[in-house]
Amino acid sequence: MPSTPPDLLPETIRALRHRLATTQVSARAPSLVAAIVRGGRPVWLEGWGSVDSSTPGGEVQYRIGSITKTFVTLLVLRLRDEGRLALTDPLDAHLPGTSVGDATIASLLSHTAGLAAEPPGPWWERSPGSLRPEVADVLRDDPLVHPPGRRFHYSNPGFALLGALVAKLRGRPWTEALQSEVLDPLGMSRTGPQPSAPHASGWAVHPWADVLLPEPIQDYGPMGAAGELWSTATDLARFAAFLLAGDERVLRAESLDEMRGPAAAPEVGSWQSNYGLGTQLLHRGDRLLSGHTGSVPGFLATVWVSRDDDLGAVVLANTTAGLAVGGFTADLLDLVAEREPRIPAPWQPLPHIDRAVLELAGPWYWGPAPFVLRPLADGWLELGPVSGGDRGSRLRPTGDGAWIGQNGYFAGEPLTLHHDDTGAVTHLDLGTFVFTRRPYDPAAVIPGGITDPGWLTREGADDRAASSTPPAAP
Repeated sequence: MPSTPPDLLPETIRALRHRLATTQVSARAPSLVAAIVRGGRPVWLEGWGSVDSSTPGGEVQYRIGSITKTFVTLLVLRLRDEGRLALTDPLDAHLPGTSVGDATIASLLSHTAGLAAEPPGPWWERSPGSLRPEVADVLRDDPLVHPPGRRFHYSNPGFALLGALVAKLRGRPWTEALQSEVLDPLGMSRTGPQPSAPHASGWAVHPWADVLLPEPIQDYGPMGAAGELWSTATDLARFAAFLLAGDERVLRAESLDEMRGPAAAPEVGSWQSNYGLGTQLLHRGDRLLSGHTGSVPGFLATVWVSRDDDLGAVVLANTTAGLAVGGFTADLLDLVAEREPRIPAPWQPLPHIDRAVLELAGPWYWGPAPFVLRPLADGWLELGPVSGGDRGSRLRPTGDGAWIGQNGYFAGEPLTLHHDDTGAVTHLDLGTFVFTRRPYDPAAVIPGGITDPGWLTREGADDRAASSTPPAAP
């Protein structure tokens, strides 16, 4: 098996180039740069159009807008993992003095705090940050437009508050924390709050004529955590690789998974998209993408990853409108996934396994419903129904002989083993769901008990029905 993924097939590269070129022309974007990531590295990166009379490459900076929010989320979750805060904490516990101190940190990360979408005053993305010099200036006099926790409502001021929270707890600007805690470990040397050459200029394209208007480049002040960063296709390819495979130097794997979990119900009519913690989610058929889009005057950007395909896609453009950048980026990812589906690694036996865990492998029954329990290479367990259904779950060991569900119906529910006097496992208890080695095994403790003589034929069932009487009403 090769240690690195092979380059894409020539016909796939040509299809990507054709899609990039036709989109740049139809959207009339001054320039586009796109990249595909697989196996931890870019397997395609190409630009179309021009920046300073040259075709842009992977080192040209573009402003990435709201992709900034995902970076800020990493900083907040790092603080949580260090024990400095809890996601259930109210903002006031760590950043007192705002008018929304009751909002939880989780609700700000997931846009469910009910805050207004934009700060007061003129269009903040085209205005100098000096108009809002203090964090309190990003909130309206009536900052809530919805009851907290009731619905998803995208809020840029919410992330301004989170940037201020990071700065308060770290004792330095959030951008400096980002540099040392995230960008340096990932090798993202061309990402930061200020552009440096070579970088693209931001343009608005006239809707009915092929002429350009320069967009102002502003320092956003306290609103910077909502969309200030600049980056390159090469750096965002590194970021996509991190979102796919993780890096414990930056964030625990469990916390990275947490970012991708839906945090609120989507809008009615928009069931294909959702939001986690600082992370957008998008369904494309059977494929689940996670990442973020970005849009500020003069620039559009997207990073999408599909973990099941081990694929990431990055797009950067220097135009204000006219390009559905999120859909276009997803199209590029789909194109590669469908033409060059992921080739699985060779099957290998488990490197090691506890003998007691091996004895748990195989069929278990929830009442009469058959399930299969499989030990995994990472020490986790996987429990799933034989005939399909929604009661399966991956289970993480807790270190004390028990496990805890990580997804699906049993997410967060504990799995404990019950033993008889000889030490043999009689049954599993997963959030009060009892699993036995035989359907309704009489040797286990079954809620409601097992009536003698156990399983009945039709004749026995008829006799049982005729002789039984329902319990008296209380």
